[in-house]
Amino acid sequence: VELGGVQIAAGDKVTLWYGSANRDESKFADPWRFDVTRHPNPHVGFGGGGAHFCLGANLARREITVAFEELHRLVPDIHAVGEPDLLHSAFIHGIKRLPVAWTPPR
Repeated sequence: VELGGVQIAAGDKVTLWYGSANRDESKFADPWRFDVTRHPNPHVGFGGGGAHFCLGANLARREITVAFEELHRLVPDIHAVGEPDLLHSAFIHGIKRLPVAWTPPR
């Protein structure tokens, strides 16, 4: 089998690096930009579909959508005031901290 220009023989070991998921420059115009509206966005992190698709994927997506909708409803002017402190690991990428500001309620 050939994958990405590399021959993989029967018995060869391969590794999936979740941190690389959705960051392929040949598939995404700005792969390192956090963009929840990216489309199409086949998501490796939830199993990519088929028999190994994560059964909780739709619930997880809905939960994060509701969380951000409620945050925006309660704190409509929240905005970043600094660069995010990124988490880099062999397993996942993410944001450890993001400084924000908003107008306190009166």
